[in-house]
Amino acid sequence: MTATTPETARRAPGSRLPLGGTLGAQPLGLLLALPYVLFLAAVMAWPLIQAVWISFHDYFFTAPAAVVDHPFVGLDNYLSAVTDPQVRQSFANIAVFLVINVPLTAVLSLVLASALNRVVRFASVFRVAYYIPYVTASVSLIGVWMLLFSSGGLINTILGPLAPDPSWLVNSSLAMPSIALYATWKQLGFYILLYLAALQGIPRELYESASMDGAGVIQRFRHVTVPGVRSVTALVLILAIITGANLFTEPYLLTNGGGPDGASSTPVLLIYQKGIQQTNPDVASAIGVLLVIGIGVLSAVAARTGRES
Repeated sequence: MTATTPETARRAPGSRLPLGGTLGAQPLGLLLALPYVLFLAAVMAWPLIQAVWISFHDYFFTAPAAVVDHPFVGLDNYLSAVTDPQVRQSFANIAVFLVINVPLTAVLSLVLASALNRVVRFASVFRVAYYIPYVTASVSLIGVWMLLFSSGGLINTILGPLAPDPSWLVNSSLAMPSIALYATWKQLGFYILLYLAALQGIPRELYESASMDGAGVIQRFRHVTVPGVRSVTALVLILAIITGANLFTEPYLLTNGGGPDGASSTPVLLIYQKGIQQTNPDVASAIGVLLVIGIGVLSAVAARTGRES
């Protein structure tokens, strides 16, 4: 007589699959995550689908009750976007921003988190000090930043004859790098906390073994710390890319909407200008879809780089 096991019972003809076999080992976890999944679908997935649909049609805003045809135009909106000098410049600007912001964010946050992790006295004070710019309203910080980097501000006063002319935020070559430095400074506290959490998971024995083998501070950092936080580094790179590619508030307020002459304009800022101010939501949607594709590609590269580093 053959013994009946749970595996054979599940495979028996006509037998009913248990709830765990259908929904996984923890069906309660899926149930608890369902509200957030529905929220993401309503707030992110559905608008993205709508944006893709609009980008392939001749679309314009109408009254809520109006019924208007929106004919299919194929890739016309995408052609209008990629042939627009403003759009190309905005993508070039955001590339400059990412080249400065992403590596600087990853390196500085890891170095500062490693230093902060070794601090015994006043550690909480330093953590709060790093995190305050991140939680402070952008408008107030931008006001301070504009005062510091204006033509008669503190930075130019300190630099004296070395100060750039025109000044930082009205200089076509320095506007976007200045915004990148501001964004790095403001967001650094968040990434420091991520690295601090990861550093707590590295066994102290690894550092002690490396010290006994004669490894110095830099060697321990390179061969113990960096590999130990590899997964968090991938997360930091991805978050920095996503946040940076969606840059809007900083150029809108710091450089009066992308100035000078579009040198600090970004794709998201152009989406707002073309979609809302110029009432061309179809072209704006095409820019948005191109931006999403670019972010996806860069995030995939960053994830792979973080795993292999």
